[in-house]
Amino acid sequence: MSTPTAPTIAELEEQERRLTLPHFTYDDAWALGTLLVELARERNAPVAIDIRRAGQQLFHAALPGSTPDNDAWIDRKRRVVDRYAASSLLIGTRFRAKNTTFEDSSRLDPDEYAAHGGAFPITVKGAGVIGTVVVSGLPQLEDHAMVVEALEHFAATL
Repeated sequence: MSTPTAPTIAELEEQERRLTLPHFTYDDAWALGTLLVELARERNAPVAIDIRRAGQQLFHAALPGSTPDNDAWIDRKRRVVDRYAASSLLIGTRFRAKNTTFEDSSRLDPDEYAAHGGAFPITVKGAGVIGTVVVSGLPQLEDHAMVVEALEHFAATL
């Protein structure tokens, strides 16, 4: 996989609109999680993957080469999605568009929150944001792109 270019705010917002799902069940979490594991294995990507709904962890996997630090990044990026109901990359991009950084301007503890790519809201039509899917272990644009690619494939099966 080639290194993706940084998406614009409009592109990131469009991804979130386009990837709204009709439902998201326990079985859906398993299917999305295993799809992410398959993508990561194909690429020998040293990532950890986490899927949550309403605060409950429904799926977690740590692939070879990932470390406990990836789990810490997952938690920090997930908290951004939980707080802002938008992808962690979109939130960081919005701050950068204002010529500042999330760390400097959000007033949130950087040990608890990270507006780096890789965490994406699970949005269900009629319900809004109900959870998160997070990948950590690659550069932030690649983490984000892997999640979006998996959600695109997953959504096409619903």
